[in-house]
Amino acid sequence: MQQNWYAVYTKPRCEKEVSFSLSKRRIENFCPLNYKKSQSLFRRKILNEPLFKSYVFVKTTHSEVTMLSKKINGILSVLYWKDKPATINEDEIIAIKEFTNIHHEIRLEKLQINLKICDNFMDSVSYVMDNKVLKIRKNAIRMHLPSLGFTMVAGMEVENRMSKGIGFNDKELQVQSLDLLFN
Repeated sequence: MQQNWYAVYTKPRCEKEVSFSLSKRRIENFCPLNYKKSQSLFRRKILNEPLFKSYVFVKTTHSEVTMLSKKINGILSVLYWKDKPATINEDEIIAIKEFTNIHHEIRLEKLQINLKICDNFMDSVSYVMDNKVLKIRKNAIRMHLPSLGFTMVAGMEVENRMSKGIGFNDKELQVQSLDLLFN
């Protein structure tokens, strides 16, 4: 049987436990972590919390994904679309892995249905690579994930504005003169 990526819905704050349990059973999974800086009264901490709250991505067969909620403690259900477990595009999983490796303090936004790829050039610049949209707007970079219905947004460092290499799906996109975008 063919293996696909699925999203399983977990109990709140149990994403890492579920990922560990799946790994112990040798089921390929992915729990993307978001590194955030937290400032308390006297010290600064770096937290690594799940990017998608209460979701873990699992690569398995259609028949096995429906049985996971009974086998593994912490999984409540599988994400469904039209009465079937929703499959996640593997390219989007790879893009999430690369995006989370490069960027920190990522936030998620709901993807707008009527997505305009290119607005005004001075307002935003978009690049399409392998049918994925990588969008740079002001000092933020956005990655659209249509099968999940989200957009990942991360801030870009302002120090290196003249030339910025952006890795995307094992390809390098060289953006020259980002000063236009930051003014």
